[in-house]
Amino acid sequence: MSNNPGIIKRLLSSLWRVLSFARSLVVNLVFFVLLFAFIGVIFSSGEEQIQVPDKTALVLNLVGDVVEQKREVDPMEAFLMEAMEQQDDKPEILLNDIIEVIGKAKNDDRVEILVLQLQGLNKAGLTKLQDIALAIEDFKTSGKQVIALGDQYSQDQYYLASTANNIWLNPQGFMLLDGYSRYNLYFKSALEKLSVNQHIFRVGTFKSAVEPFIRDDMSDAAKEANQLWLTDLWLQYKTDVAQRRGFGIENFDEDIDDLVAKFSAANSSFAHYALNNHWVDHLKSREEMRNELIALVGKNRKGDSYSHIGYKDYMVATSSTLEEQLELTASTGDQVAIIVAKGTILDGTQKPGTIGGDSTAKLLRQARNNDNVKAVVLRVDSPGGSAYASEIIRQEVELLKKAGKPVVASMGTYAASGGYWISAPADKIIAAPSTITGSIGIFGMMMTFEDTLSKIGVYTDGVGTTDMAGFGPTQTLTPGMANLFQLSINKGYQEFIQLVASNRNMTTAEVDAVAQGRVWSGKKAKELGLVDELGNLTDAVEAAATLAKLTTYDTLLIEKAQSSRNKIIEQLLGSSLSVVNLFTAVPEHTAIELSTNTINNQPLSQFITLMKTQLTQVNQFNDPQGRYTLCIACGH
Repeated sequence: MSNNPGIIKRLLSSLWRVLSFARSLVVNLVFFVLLFAFIGVIFSSGEEQIQVPDKTALVLNLVGDVVEQKREVDPMEAFLMEAMEQQDDKPEILLNDIIEVIGKAKNDDRVEILVLQLQGLNKAGLTKLQDIALAIEDFKTSGKQVIALGDQYSQDQYYLASTANNIWLNPQGFMLLDGYSRYNLYFKSALEKLSVNQHIFRVGTFKSAVEPFIRDDMSDAAKEANQLWLTDLWLQYKTDVAQRRGFGIENFDEDIDDLVAKFSAANSSFAHYALNNHWVDHLKSREEMRNELIALVGKNRKGDSYSHIGYKDYMVATSSTLEEQLELTASTGDQVAIIVAKGTILDGTQKPGTIGGDSTAKLLRQARNNDNVKAVVLRVDSPGGSAYASEIIRQEVELLKKAGKPVVASMGTYAASGGYWISAPADKIIAAPSTITGSIGIFGMMMTFEDTLSKIGVYTDGVGTTDMAGFGPTQTLTPGMANLFQLSINKGYQEFIQLVASNRNMTTAEVDAVAQGRVWSGKKAKELGLVDELGNLTDAVEAAATLAKLTTYDTLLIEKAQSSRNKIIEQLLGSSLSVVNLFTAVPEHTAIELSTNTINNQPLSQFITLMKTQLTQVNQFNDPQGRYTLCIACGH
């Protein structure tokens, strides 16, 4: 026993030496990487490292979620992950990058075919898929082929694959179109077992954002509303795919008995079921796919695959020079500004990928104070959030209009609840047919833990000078305080429907009839008068220019400026990485390596992700008055 302290001391000493070595190793690694970068910059010839081969295939090898705006990532963290060949656990692809790459390839004589390799594509949403599909259809007008290939196709992946002239599937592959759904986790009984007291304040029969905390199932009203817009979106999906594939929408097997019968007839093979159902054109092994593509565009330099370039490399190879970018930024002509409002709406200043009341208002203010900006497009892709933050943004939209600058709201995948609040004052609202919008309602929610704490012998007691003093989550909510909060929520709802009524030329009664927290598709919202036109971002920019009476103009993306520190780090590390790649000679992945899906589809992982998403959402709430306008059914 007397030797134990000595043993522990030696163990701790050894552990400290290991940690010190690891720290020194990382510091030295970064130092030498930066040194290599410096040497590389000095001796660089300035020539483009990535070149587009002649007679080649552009591979749209998408990995991750398609988004309107990427979340902010620390450049040092991003560099270390890429240098060590570690993948982001939630990669994102910018929608505009995909559309821009496809548009460039259409007119690029070096690109002969477009290959859709979508194995790694995760979430996109029908609205974004429709925008990408439109770009692919435009690409085909050049007379160039589009070929989709895969070991499997998810529903989102197949929507894009359906635009191809030929769809190939591995003979052992998988494909199943299961339609749209919305299922949530419900916590009422669990909270009761923990003796957590929930206090819910809401207005709107269909405002179901708080249901997971007060029920163990979805209410009939929520089911009715969700079934309506989900059916609308599913009809749009079926119509688009059926039109491209040349069959009727009845070819979608929504009845399990029909599916089982067809599956049995296909010898219980998902691949042959897909072929028999005309979902795909051919079943090909990877080697057969590779040889077929070699016959079309020839071999690559190594001779082990077909000539190709991935969309990321193509984007770098065809990107504008620094001089061109500076010239565009310094343009003194008339401009239509685009401001992206993507993510949950929270109070204060937030990073890109989340809408901050203060930070998004600041971007709108920049557009108002820029004399070159004559009109603004507010691109909204949000399920809502803080009512107060939404109001701060709305006020800036009104100030833009007062300054004589028309504002067009362009709705992406979601523009519901708070997303609709910030869109409502726009001079014109343009949504995609598949946009999820409406959800005009408001709620407040708090939990108190006095009963939970009493079980372990913890109590709250004291004195205050008023009935309200000292109120907190460890005390019982009094009837008076509950009434106060409900009155505030009622007032918030009246403000919401009045805002919509005054901007949509409707009465408050007319708005209330289509509000009550109910969710609508963009197509239905237009019929109800909540949306002016159906279209995409391009349509919105053209509409804004028309309202501003512009004949010639540039577009200007106004976004949060990167800090000077991050700019310097990103530039240094960007150069470092290119030099490291030269020294390490990391080979480019061949285009038939299909098993690159980074998405974890394990059931347990899916369950944990779902629970984490719902609980994180609640934890993010920071409205100063505790009033929220959020669409949980949007499933963002």
